[in-house]
Amino acid sequence: MNVTTLRKQARRRERVHYFEDFPEGRRFEHHWGRTLTEADNTLLSTLTLAYNPVYFNREKALAAGHADTVINPMLVLMVAVGLSVEDLSESGGAFLGIDGLTFHRPVMVGETLTAASTVVSARRSGSRPGMGVVTWHTQGRIGEGPVVDFRRTNLIKSREAR
Repeated sequence: MNVTTLRKQARRRERVHYFEDFPEGRRFEHHWGRTLTEADNTLLSTLTLAYNPVYFNREKALAAGHADTVINPMLVLMVAVGLSVEDLSESGGAFLGIDGLTFHRPVMVGETLTAASTVVSARRSGSRPGMGVVTWHTQGRIGEGPVVDFRRTNLIKSREAR
């Protein structure tokens, strides 16, 4: 089968969600998860000048009472947000901020972070026709235990604006 035939047979499948898809209380279990590695942690910590030795020196982390090298909490936050993008904000629109950020416990190298989000509020934008303002509460977890949670707000396109 050649490329032209494949293109003719292909059907567009939208996977994004629009404003109308976010009634208050709707819950999303974000797929995949992400195992956080030593390389991820060292690279982010070095690039952001986060030179806390517990982020890249196992002996220092153990001496400070941790079970292993600690994952930089900003990496934990970024991964939790990233895991949610496909379900929540992939349709585009401005990122309006994060509120109520709480880190519950340190994450160690080799642990796998998963995330889930619940729609907290959704309203039409008063200044942007065809857009809505949606806020989600997202929780990043290791197993069933929370390690980070926050509220994230985005401007989200409505179906009429696509």
